[in-house]
Amino acid sequence: MIKDTSGQDKQVAPSLGRRLQWPLSLGAAVLLVSGLVWASVNGSSVSESIDSTELRFATLERGTLTRDIATNGKIVAANAPILYSPERGTVTLLAKPGDRVEQGDVVAQIESHGLTNSLKQQEALLEGMQSALERTRLDARREQLKALQTMDMAKVDLDAADRESRRGDQLIESDLISKIDFEKNKDDLHKAKLLFAHAKQEADLMKDTLAFELKNKALEVDRQALVVAELERQVAALNITAPVGGIIGNWLTEQKARIEQSQPILTVVDLSAFEAELAVPESYADELGLGMDVELSFGSVTVMGKLSSISPEVRDREVTTRVRFKQDDNLHLRQNQRLSARVLLENRSDVLMVKRGAFVSSGGGRVVYRVDGDIAERTEIQLGARSMSHVEVLQGGEVGDRWVISSIEPFKQAQQVLVR
Repeated sequence: MIKDTSGQDKQVAPSLGRRLQWPLSLGAAVLLVSGLVWASVNGSSVSESIDSTELRFATLERGTLTRDIATNGKIVAANAPILYSPERGTVTLLAKPGDRVEQGDVVAQIESHGLTNSLKQQEALLEGMQSALERTRLDARREQLKALQTMDMAKVDLDAADRESRRGDQLIESDLISKIDFEKNKDDLHKAKLLFAHAKQEADLMKDTLAFELKNKALEVDRQALVVAELERQVAALNITAPVGGIIGNWLTEQKARIEQSQPILTVVDLSAFEAELAVPESYADELGLGMDVELSFGSVTVMGKLSSISPEVRDREVTTRVRFKQDDNLHLRQNQRLSARVLLENRSDVLMVKRGAFVSSGGGRVVYRVDGDIAERTEIQLGARSMSHVEVLQGGEVGDRWVISSIEPFKQAQQVLVR
């Protein structure tokens, strides 16, 4: 019997290279196919790839672009006068901060001994001048009476001389008196007429003179009365009253302090009207105008107002503005309460625009990446007006284009980038 060859067979184990040959070949084929697909999509220009979760996108659209300025501010009373000391003295504060006062209520008093003494001295001087005026009036009546007496005596002498003159006319016709006596009678009559005329003129002149002196004395009294009235006003002003109804703001000096003239004492806040005071960057100063709409935000509450005043000066690179708005009891406003605001500069209709993002600053407003499918392509653009939420697109885009509005720095200036 012939044996088989099983005794000659030897089991050989497969080598590691032969076991890895097929998986390696399969992986290389997959990589080759992926490379060919990537190259067929965009050729050799795709040099980078970015994860889409790291980017923000927005679609171009047409609509109304509202140019605005975002700023912060505070609530101020439209009428919050500061009360000043009218004179040097010691102050007594009668109203405390937070106290409600009505218009005309005394809120502080100034004790000024010098002013009070000056008033008393001037009042005494006025009384003396008034007494002097009455004495002058009595003297004027006396002098006028003397002038009238002189005029009356001259009138009596004139009548006597006239009578002697008429008697002389009758006697001269009968040759009962000499011509010399006749002429003497005529001279006496002429003299009596002159004396009477002079007495009358003297009486009239005396009357005018006395009236003039009385007028001067009366003017001096009136002038002194004005001095007293002014001092009385100053003394009355030592009782400082509230010019408006409201609440006491802050004390600007200490109780019983020695203060100087025109030194601030306290503030009175009129609660009937508030305004918003905003600080706008000076770069927007030339674009501001009275009557512009302003959106004020008090937490979750938003109200509309209008720009009422613009400061002509710049401080710390900001322009101070005031906004008037309709009061609402639900706002519960307080002095110096903080708020945020948007000044609405203009509305542009039918504008091609896109949401504002970091691409505006990182790309200088000239470069953006437009997304088409999975490819983001570098595109030259020109931007126009800008608002807080949108920016106008002048060139480089069309309605429906999808842009990367986040920063373009991750793209490293590549022409095309794959967005995974």
